[in-house]
Amino acid sequence: MNKQMTAADVVARLRDGMTIGFGGWGPRRKPMAIVREILRSDLKDLTVVSYGGPDVGMLCAAGKVRKLIFGFATLDAIPLEPWYRKVRETGALELMELDEGMWQWGLRAAGMRVPFLPTRCGLATDVTRLNPELKTIRSPYDDGEVLLAMPALKLDAALVHVNVADRLGNTLILGGDPYFDHLVARAADACYVSAERVEERLALAPEQARFNTFERYLVKGVVHAPGGAHPTTCAPDYGWDMSHFKRYVASAAEEGGWQAYMDEFVSPGEAAYQAANGGIERMGALPLPVF
Repeated sequence: MNKQMTAADVVARLRDGMTIGFGGWGPRRKPMAIVREILRSDLKDLTVVSYGGPDVGMLCAAGKVRKLIFGFATLDAIPLEPWYRKVRETGALELMELDEGMWQWGLRAAGMRVPFLPTRCGLATDVTRLNPELKTIRSPYDDGEVLLAMPALKLDAALVHVNVADRLGNTLILGGDPYFDHLVARAADACYVSAERVEERLALAPEQARFNTFERYLVKGVVHAPGGAHPTTCAPDYGWDMSHFKRYVASAAEEGGWQAYMDEFVSPGEAAYQAANGGIERMGALPLPVF
């Protein structure tokens, strides 16, 4: 019943060509410690499914992504994710760029184990022109309405960062918005979570129940990763690191910028990453952004 493992253990279970879904949203509660471990690995040819942030940008910069299925790729305060933009402009990515509702609907279909779900999202837009593989379906009832049949986005693995987990795979997402992590978890054959804190066994009192957004049986591994969402936010624990984001953005405009970023922040390992960002105490004290 003990599902605790390291980020390296998680990455060792991933394979070239897998379809991997990432929790979080843009620069918010991304499983960045596991992303950095993927960057240190030989994994390649991945299909990435994400509401994209630096997870998408970094994996694209490292040449890990064959296909991207997404609604957007942003650092929020920095509107367009810089490395995603740079790699996309080369034409090297296979893309399925979706309406945000369609993206969620595809994950929901996968979690329900059905091949598609009907929706009006995407009709009469360029989404269908740019994704000719999308099909429509006519309602079998008297209305006869033609709807878009959003295909299931089935994942081989899901990677999600949470505030608290226990060794059994129970999780708590304590921030104001759980995003769509429950859909990502249910769409996958295996879900792996990283957590700021890992306890022996969560009591899950009634007042906490709403923070446990997906079932523990879905979770195959739990990684203790303090600061594991950095440089993204992990509300209410800490905010994003804008100084780090500015350094990351600058690397996209530099000759050899990606290798320099890897050498400075990724290749030396997670302990060195924390030290390069002022230590775990500084990372954990970053103020939450105010909107």
